[in-house]
Amino acid sequence: MNIEIATIADAKILTEVTIESKDYWGYGQEQIKAWTDLLTITEDYIQEKEVYKLQSENNILGYYAYAKLDDNVIKLDNLFIRPSVIGKGLGKKLMIDLFERIQNMEFDRLVLDSDPNAQQFYSKLGFKVIGKMETSIKNRFLPIMEMKKTAIQHYLKFR
Repeated sequence: MNIEIATIADAKILTEVTIESKDYWGYGQEQIKAWTDLLTITEDYIQEKEVYKLQSENNILGYYAYAKLDDNVIKLDNLFIRPSVIGKGLGKKLMIDLFERIQNMEFDRLVLDSDPNAQQFYSKLGFKVIGKMETSIKNRFLPIMEMKKTAIQHYLKFR
């Protein structure tokens, strides 16, 4: 298993991973269809963000994408794993890869908007909820989470 930079040729497969992963949480086909544009990974997206895929042989099992928002903030924009490998440590593997990639960059904090179903995963890594964002689903909010650079460095040192 290796993690490498995604190419524009991966856009369709990354979209499949995203939709499969989102569907795993039971939102239903109607909601997934309503989110199609939001869940589609385009060639432009891959060119604009830092996108890394997790591969086993020729199969993409998951990926993450991030971008530097300003001098102080990096945002984890997406992290998705195929449902068949959820719970096998691959999300953590991707997050450690992200931490290692960004640890020497200039920033103060890493932020993300978590699916409510993934909040516990990010909390176990050390992220803290700093707010919430209303979604298109009534009474559903995305936790806005952050992890300070010092906490990332500490995590990598003592994992």
